[in-house]
Amino acid sequence: MTARAIQIVLLIAIIPAAARLAAAEPESDPSSQPNTQSGMRTDTQPGTQPDTQPAKEADLSASQPDFEPTTHLPAATQTCPADSQPATQPASGPNGETQPSTQSQPATDEWLIHTRPASQPATMPSAAQAGPFDPKRKISLQQAAVLGVVEGLTEYLPVSSTGHLIIAGHLMGHSKFSDQPGPLGKKIISSDAIGAFDIVIQLGAILAVLGLYRGRVGQMCLGIAGRDPWGLRLLGLLMLAFLPSAAAGLLLHRPIEENLFSPMTVCWALFAGGLLMIAVEWFYRARRAKTRRLNLNQMTAWRALFIGLAQCLALWPGTSRSMITIVAAMLVGMEILAAAEFSFLLALPTLGAATVYSGIKDWDGLMNSAGPDGLAVGLIVSAVVAAISVKLMIRWLTRHGLTPFGVYRIAIAGVIWWLLIA
Repeated sequence: MTARAIQIVLLIAIIPAAARLAAAEPESDPSSQPNTQSGMRTDTQPGTQPDTQPAKEADLSASQPDFEPTTHLPAATQTCPADSQPATQPASGPNGETQPSTQSQPATDEWLIHTRPASQPATMPSAAQAGPFDPKRKISLQQAAVLGVVEGLTEYLPVSSTGHLIIAGHLMGHSKFSDQPGPLGKKIISSDAIGAFDIVIQLGAILAVLGLYRGRVGQMCLGIAGRDPWGLRLLGLLMLAFLPSAAAGLLLHRPIEENLFSPMTVCWALFAGGLLMIAVEWFYRARRAKTRRLNLNQMTAWRALFIGLAQCLALWPGTSRSMITIVAAMLVGMEILAAAEFSFLLALPTLGAATVYSGIKDWDGLMNSAGPDGLAVGLIVSAVVAAISVKLMIRWLTRHGLTPFGVYRIAIAGVIWWLLIA
């Protein structure tokens, strides 16, 4: 097994573990829990006369802690039986005298089943859980850093950054399953700004591509100024590929967010995308010797439009924008490295438009949930990790192709199913 293959295997284990680590909360101190033992009634000992003085009964009831009935019990069982009858029942002796009965009141365990202290919450999350879901939940600096790593590592790899961010946010407690059914499972309810945060930190990945492909970006700038015809043509091809997904995103973003942003839909998209990548790689290698492959300078308008239409499929979370655009470019005859370069450049208008839109629409929520420091951490981490990821991606494609990424997608789909669904 090569070092690259080891990295792929480690990636499967690191992302869920890192998300759980960022979501973990310290265990609560047992001494801080309400003491339910101090308010328990003890069984009446045999031979003790029942106290029939009203004043003493009032003192006894005043010494008891406030109890509230649990909500899941019927009304008839919400009152402790010990409250409706004396602790002991007097019995008649042989000569008519009254003797105390040895029958005691119901056991303390029954009392605890029927009542609980009013100050104690109904459920107590364990330390291993991310805590109860709160739509106003804050994004900590540690979580912002983890999300930045996930975004930078997966944005340009054909493994779906959106899908990985949805899973990471779910493990951190920023979403929960709802009771409403979706297309492929239950829908989820997310905290107010986690979705916008996931999109805005894409700016870090954009900055990474701007730095790595500054030569191509410079050509396009010169083309706008009328000094580089090829740069202007490349910019036009990118805009042609960008428009279909932009139009589809504006029309469908609300139903997509409501119905498709869930671990179940991500799981199926990862699995299906993995199979597609393996099939296209096999087809590409089988016809490589017989078909002449095109470089980026030979990109045509109809090929760019086909890639743009294929990019619309990436609106389904878990599909991967980079995966579907690289695969589409390979299907229309582009060489694999040229397909990857066009995909990376196409990310500039696509991710840029989504980042600006979400940033303007949800800016107040971002500042309330993550703050400027959390947002800065996510952007910086995603930019650094994305730059490293793109360089490794180019080297990997040259030597190994897409098949290992397809295997990874199928494997991580199984991990998601095991962790969150099954």
